Amino acid sequence: ASHSLFGPLTSASYLPGIVRSARKNTMSSLSLSSCMRTTRVVRVKASTFGQAVRPCAMLRPVAPGACRHTSTPQAVQPPIGSRMSTFTAGMAQGLRVSAAAPLISRRGFKTTTSMALKTGFVGLPNVGKSTLFNALVEGTKAEAANFPFCTIEPNVGLVPVPDERLDVLSNLSKSLKSISTTVEFVDIAGLVKGASEGAGLGNKFLSHIRECDMIVQVVRCFEDENIVHVDGKVNPVSDIDTINLELIFADMAQIEKRLERVSKTGRKSGEEKEKAELEKAALDKIMAQLEAGKPARTVTLTDEEQPLIEQLSLLSMKQVIYAANVNEDDLGDQGANNENVAALKEVAEKDGCQVVVVSAQVESELADMEVEDRQEFMEALGVKTSGLKTLIRATYESLGLRTYFTSGEKETRAWTIKAGMTAPQAAGVIHTDFERGFIRAETVGYDDFVEAKDMVAARAAGVLRSEGKDYVVAEGDVMLFRFNV
Repeated sequence: ASHSLFGPLTSASYLPGIVRSARKNTMSSLSLSSCMRTTRVVRVKASTFGQAVRPCAMLRPVAPGACRHTSTPQAVQPPIGSRMSTFTAGMAQGLRVSAAAPLISRRGFKTTTSMALKTGFVGLPNVGKSTLFNALVEGTKAEAANFPFCTIEPNVGLVPVPDERLDVLSNLSKSLKSISTTVEFVDIAGLVKGASEGAGLGNKFLSHIRECDMIVQVVRCFEDENIVHVDGKVNPVSDIDTINLELIFADMAQIEKRLERVSKTGRKSGEEKEKAELEKAALDKIMAQLEAGKPARTVTLTDEEQPLIEQLSLLSMKQVIYAANVNEDDLGDQGANNENVAALKEVAEKDGCQVVVVSAQVESELADMEVEDRQEFMEALGVKTSGLKTLIRATYESLGLRTYFTSGEKETRAWTIKAGMTAPQAAGVIHTDFERGFIRAETVGYDDFVEAKDMVAARAAGVLRSEGKDYVVAEGDVMLFRFNV
């Protein structure tokens, strides 16, 4: 039988046991959801459904260092005293509803780092988003077809961040394994003109973008009569205008509603009124830019205004990278002779965004090849580095993420942190105890470590530093944390 905080659970007796224990603490009557939240993690006997059941109460990450509690639907919460068969049917439904939700991790250890931010693949239908996503996430195939909206529900995949330093450190330390850091990508359904008013997948599409931390906008820069374009012709400038304007329209509607609320300061006083006035001033600034057809990210906000606006998760506030999808003939010179790429770069420069030239079709072929054949294929095309690797690195850096390493005989691992994090915060990405009991971090810069070849030699050479709680971790630091709890 499985166990809860109250002891072993059996299919016939575990529910009343939970209720009796919970009643001692607070209420005379509890919903099943409340019991689950009291016990934190509850598993049903595996034979009931043929597998362990996810808990009804889930913790879903929504931002670095923050979590949102999400309960299962009401249908999964039968009243206390209902028959076990009714409960098992409800939990079975809960499995289907919560299939994508992560299990609560073992106390202290992070199943993923708190920096696991999401990047959404956005673009018009049939521009190559799903083909590019499939190449990114090898082994996970999102549907890719020559008709609009072949992707409806978003596809999600964790992608290793390519880093040659990881292999170098692993070889020096003779590690048994190497573990890359990752970026989460989401393949979102194609957007069409009028999405902010419900056209295409409308609000559903926009809600999926809202859940992402940044956007990779895939733009078609190739000609192919066999692949239909939703507007009948290839025009990258028109394509990105369509998407950007829909995001702007959605933001304007959201800000109008928010302004109605913050403008009602009659009953507010003191600090609450001052905060509402500050938010209103920031919203007015953003609205002026949106009405001029410019995205919200072009507005400069003060340190006080920033957190007030961040909670709105405005679509046009998100950072954007343009992925210029070209055919294989344009890869060798990175689209230098492609008029569509040139037009896209001109618009991106005005917007302050980066352009990465990539061929979804070539990347798809590379993903199906043996590793040893890939380099030979790229050399034949005149390409030194995969466009996807460039795109992944660009995404990682645009999210404000940095990498530090731990390296030893057991494993060499890359860890993701936000730029500006201190040594204790970086240690907490590995385990909460590391941050709580932090003493010091023995630190060597990557280049110094490679030259010294190990920590002992680095100490002897005087390049190993003992850093304290105020040290801001630098990109590529190789670290060993000392802690006591």
